[in-house]
Amino acid sequence: MDLDFTTVLLLAFFGFVAAFIDSCVGGGGLISLPALLGIGIPPHLALGTNKLAGTVSSATSSITFISMGKFDKKLMLYLFPVSFIGAMIGARTVLFVPQEILSVLVMVMMGIIFIYTLLNKKFGHDVNFKGYTRFTLGWGIPLTFLIGFYDGFFGPGTGSFFVFLMVLLFGYDFVIAAGNGRILNLASNIAALLVFLLEGQFIFLPGLLMGIAMIAGATLGARMAVKTGVRYVRPLFLLVSISLIGKMIYELLFTQP
Repeated sequence: MDLDFTTVLLLAFFGFVAAFIDSCVGGGGLISLPALLGIGIPPHLALGTNKLAGTVSSATSSITFISMGKFDKKLMLYLFPVSFIGAMIGARTVLFVPQEILSVLVMVMMGIIFIYTLLNKKFGHDVNFKGYTRFTLGWGIPLTFLIGFYDGFFGPGTGSFFVFLMVLLFGYDFVIAAGNGRILNLASNIAALLVFLLEGQFIFLPGLLMGIAMIAGATLGARMAVKTGVRYVRPLFLLVSISLIGKMIYELLFTQP
C-alpha cells in the first residue's frame, strides 16, 4: 500500500492520540480504527492492522505501568493467560456470530458502566483491595475470559471493561486498575494479532507507522495517569465510555443497511 506524506502524518497523529487515551482507560480503538478505515483500508484488513498497532501501544503502556509499580503482579499471573486464551477463541469465531448482536449488548453494558461510575463519586478513588478470594477469582477468571473473547471478536471498549472490572470486583483505584487493564489488554491484543497474522488479515506498513507513533502516546498517557492519579483518569474514563456509546448508537441508527 502506497502512503503519501499527508497520510503518514494522519496515521502518526491519530495513533499518538489513540494510544494516549488507551493507555489510561482503554477506548483508543475509537480513534485508531476509523483512521485506518479513513485512508481506504477495507474493514476486515483494518481490524488486523489496528491490532498490530494496538499491540505496540498496549506493550508500551504496560511496560510503563510495570516500571512504575502500578500493577498487581500476582493477579496478572492468574489472569494474563485467561485473557490470552479468550481473545484467541474470540478471534477464531468472529466469522460465525453476527457482530450487530454483540454491538447492542456492548452498548447496553457500556451504558450501565457509565451511569454507575457517574453516580458513584468515590468509585475508583481509593484502593480497597478485596484479596484473592473464591469470590473475586471465581468471578474474575470467567469475566476476564469473556472480555478477552470480546476483544478478539469485536474489540471497542475492551480496555475500559478491564479497568471497570479491576475497580468494581477487586477494589483497586483507577490508576492501578489502568495498569492491570493494560497488561490484560496486551494479552488479548497479542492473541488476536496472532490469529490475524496467520490469516493474513492485516497491512504491515500502516500498522507499523501507527504503532511507532503509539509508543510515544502510550508512554506519555501512562505516565500522566500515574502522576495525576484518579482526578485525571476517572473523568477520562467517563468521556471514553460515553463516546463509545454514542459511536455505537450512531452506527446502529445510520450505517446499518
